[in-house]
Amino acid sequence: MSTTTTHAQHGKDVLSELAPLHRELRHAIPEVYKGFGELHKAAFTAGELDVKTKELIALAIGVVEGCDGCIASHAQAAARAGASRQEAAEAIGVTFLMKGGPATIYGPRAYDAFCGFEDDTESGSTPA
Repeated sequence: MSTTTTHAQHGKDVLSELAPLHRELRHAIPEVYKGFGELHKAAFTAGELDVKTKELIALAIGVVEGCDGCIASHAQAAARAGASRQEAAEAIGVTFLMKGGPATIYGPRAYDAFCGFEDDTESGSTPA
């Protein structure tokens, strides 16, 4: 298995690992999840900024926060919204300026996750 294949799988693995945990907690606090879902929907509704741009912003914030779950989720959503690899790379590049060294660790993870999800989007598969 190539390094690229192994790394591109990381984002998918993160989402797969988190899915049952979210389901369990959602059963315990359904109204909180419902409220968060409504906030998510409102935040990602196209306005002056399109959904792709908003997802790239969220991906960059995931890098700055060092959140693998955020990175995986928004990498997948950005790819599905039609972002290109170059757009993802440039959004991640801004995180290097804003966060410094830690972004150089999470940034490559984010780019790799994006590329894996973009490949899935282009091939028509729809993982987690």
